[in-house]
Amino acid sequence: MGRKNYEQTFKDRIVQLHLEEGRTISSLNKEYQLGSGTINNWLKVYHKACLVDPQKAEEKDTYAEIHRLRKELEEMEKENRFLKKAAAFFAKEID
Repeated sequence: MGRKNYEQTFKDRIVQLHLEEGRTISSLNKEYQLGSGTINNWLKVYHKACLVDPQKAEEKDTYAEIHRLRKELEEMEKENRFLKKAAAFFAKEID
């Protein structure tokens, strides 16, 4: 089995999915049918690029912030669903 040459935009998108959306490497490997070390290699290259390119470093920070905010939003939505159920429960108790 030979090495495949992937376009840089594809590699960047996979790295973004991992860093921004928190997708696991194994789920990305399965979905895109990539080799086991492929994404790890792309991540290493990306992290090295962040050390020398301030724009890449800022992009990485932005991905991390988006990921953090998505997790926070998910938690808030979960709490909101719980509070709605609790409010409905207590409304029944009052009647």
